[in-house]
Amino acid sequence: MNSISNLENNKRIAKNTLVLYARMMLIMAVTLYTSRIILKVLGIEDFGIYNVVGGIVTILGFLNSSLSGATSRFITFEIGKGKAGDVNRIFRCAVSAHYLFSLLILLLGETIGLWFVLEKMVIPQERMFAALWVYQCSIFTILITIITSPYNALIIAYERMNIFAYISVFESIAKLLIVFFLANIKSYDKLILYAILLLLIQLIIRLFYSIYCLKYFPGINASYLWDKKMFKEIFVYTGWTLNGYLAVIGYTQGLNILLNLFFGPIVNAARGIAVNVESAVNQFFSNFQMAVRPQIIKSYAQGDLKYMHKLILSSSKYSFYLMLLISVPIIIYTDYILYLWLGQVPEHSVIFVRLILLICMNATLKNPTLIAIHATGNIKKFQLIESTLLLTIVPIAYIFLSYTNMPPESVFIVYLVIEIITQFVRVWIVYPCVNLSRKLYLKEVLFPIFQVLILLSIIIYFLMRNNIIDSFFMFCGNVLLCIVSTAVIIYFIGLKKQERNYIFKNIISNRRF
Repeated sequence: MNSISNLENNKRIAKNTLVLYARMMLIMAVTLYTSRIILKVLGIEDFGIYNVVGGIVTILGFLNSSLSGATSRFITFEIGKGKAGDVNRIFRCAVSAHYLFSLLILLLGETIGLWFVLEKMVIPQERMFAALWVYQCSIFTILITIITSPYNALIIAYERMNIFAYISVFESIAKLLIVFFLANIKSYDKLILYAILLLLIQLIIRLFYSIYCLKYFPGINASYLWDKKMFKEIFVYTGWTLNGYLAVIGYTQGLNILLNLFFGPIVNAARGIAVNVESAVNQFFSNFQMAVRPQIIKSYAQGDLKYMHKLILSSSKYSFYLMLLISVPIIIYTDYILYLWLGQVPEHSVIFVRLILLICMNATLKNPTLIAIHATGNIKKFQLIESTLLLTIVPIAYIFLSYTNMPPESVFIVYLVIEIITQFVRVWIVYPCVNLSRKLYLKEVLFPIFQVLILLSIIIYFLMRNNIIDSFFMFCGNVLLCIVSTAVIIYFIGLKKQERNYIFKNIISNRRF
């Protein structure tokens, strides 16, 4: 019975992955094009101001990240219990908790956050008024995001990835239309108008999520519920994840603020470009992992650890390979790609992008491990150790910048090194908790990845020494060569014989599953 159920789950994962990848291709194209135009429309300085000021609000929203993670886990786990679960009770408690958190964020934003923008940020005085508009719009955007989070978690937990894809596509296209609108007006401050219109998009999305969930999920309503036991479970879980999300804010927006304090908004613009590239390429593995996530949690809730282990190992390895396919040509031809994409390339963008891609590769291995430990709910020890390691990124980066006169890219190097160390610690702590052998993980995931990386590093070295591009046609040919070379190495070195046979029979031979 389990094998039949797992087969159905695999088909569902495959279907959801395809839906998410279709969404990804459109969103990635729109996002990259939008970034090019908005950089031109706003200018490098205003683009940097938007990134760093909006980042302050993101820092305030780290509380929501913890609560949203708890909500997603509890809803998915409850669905996995089948008839024994009470999804509506969890959902109503989560909605109530998110409203309470939104009030706390509003209070912090209009006090501590506003003071920091006015007193500490490096912003040209003539653009401070616009920066304050951006800040206020960002505050209300994050409030809308907070109260929408339970609805988002519900859609993903029920694996309605098509709806999630439609909303994401709408958001991307709406942002593109905003950029076109800004490019054709002259009488308004474009930075202020950009922030207001992005806020409007979030309001529309919030309304859609609410209407869809309440209409199409039976038994779900958003009425206030005070369940003391459930609130306690959610907030205890949230409390233990708080350090983890604080660490995430540290190595994202915290590093962004450090770059602003030491180098100004121009370097923030370069970091913004790198983050846009990161967001685009992350789609190549995050879509797959998003489709797998509910099944990992549900299989644990049902006690099917063998299937859970298979999902963890396969999603880790295949996600890494997907990331390699897109990252290798970008790393080699970063200069040319950024020139084609942006025209005007902020200084430091090239090295920022390359380092960010290396960090993304580590993230492909990190995420399945995190899903596994959160499925268990036993996160106390894990969060304390992982968060402590990650929280050292910002202070170490600060020391580098303060006392060694290191360039801006040094903060990303610190980030990368600590992330790699932390991943080994994650594996050591998490896998015994789900009865997954560390040796099996090394054998099935890390060892084949290491072999692939050795061969690819040789190819990358020689190509980067001779990466002069004479024409766009030559560039396309070189990129195709990189992708094919990477795919061949992955196929023959990174996969086991049975995996190669499966790919050959079902993909290369174009047979039906």
